[in-house]
Amino acid sequence: MTASQSSAPSPGLEVGRRRVLHPGPLRWLRALAWMVPLFLVAMTANLFSATAAMAALDGGNGWVPLMFVAVACLTGLGAYAGAVRLAEDRWPEELNLRRAPADLLAGLLAGALLFSAVMAVLLLSGGYAIAGLHAADPLWAVNMGLSSGVTEELVMRAVIFRLAMRAFGVWPALVLSAGLFGVMHLANPNATPVAVAAIAVEAGLMLAGFYLMTGRLWMSFAFHAAWNFTQGYIFGAAVSGSVGPASLWISKPVAGAPAILTGGAFGPEASAPAMVIGTLAAVATLIIAHRRGNLRARPDDA
Repeated sequence: MTASQSSAPSPGLEVGRRRVLHPGPLRWLRALAWMVPLFLVAMTANLFSATAAMAALDGGNGWVPLMFVAVACLTGLGAYAGAVRLAEDRWPEELNLRRAPADLLAGLLAGALLFSAVMAVLLLSGGYAIAGLHAADPLWAVNMGLSSGVTEELVMRAVIFRLAMRAFGVWPALVLSAGLFGVMHLANPNATPVAVAAIAVEAGLMLAGFYLMTGRLWMSFAFHAAWNFTQGYIFGAAVSGSVGPASLWISKPVAGAPAILTGGAFGPEASAPAMVIGTLAAVATLIIAHRRGNLRARPDDA
């Protein structure tokens, strides 16, 4: 074996394998125990950013909440990176800054295009009607997109999914994290069991798939933010059951159209087109992740 071969990175996703996650008995239990404080770190950032974003949604000056949302997101990412450095003896590859610009751009484009595809199907099928164009302040949607895109993904993908993968393997972790992501939306307005299942399948699997595909979180951050921004501000549709204060267009289900087609009052995320398109995107990301060797944790001796 040549020197270049021996120094090549081992296939597999870096999910932590030193200090608290070192090999040995009960590593699965140590991974779950470490999930608790790391979850609290990420949830603190999530609650701070969500509170600030809601101030913009309720009609406050959007620039002031945006500052607090940005601070909460940056603080959460920094606190996560510092905690991982101390407890896992590594700088998190999932937050690799050199790859961030390309990943963020790809995620923004993918989120906007995929949701636009969902709306195109809904409009062409006659399930939705659209009216506009209106002048509208986008800051509330920027706040909500940034808050949900960064801090929710930090909680769900960096903490819950990554450490569940370390504990149980990729497939149980996918099912667990996607199901939990869906159940978390039960508290949203107009949530139904169908909506919860749709969020779990189309969003939970797809967003985890972007992380598995790249080994980083930036694309998941950007996709989540762009999907919500396009849904709520560009098309003016309900975002997980809630309708924003202003949008370029206003999109609503046609009276009498079946809820399974339109998503009903919860919005397009619970619609059949979103479930199909989201599931296909999730499968595509998982196929790419498999080809890159990322559907397993990196070996302990790597």
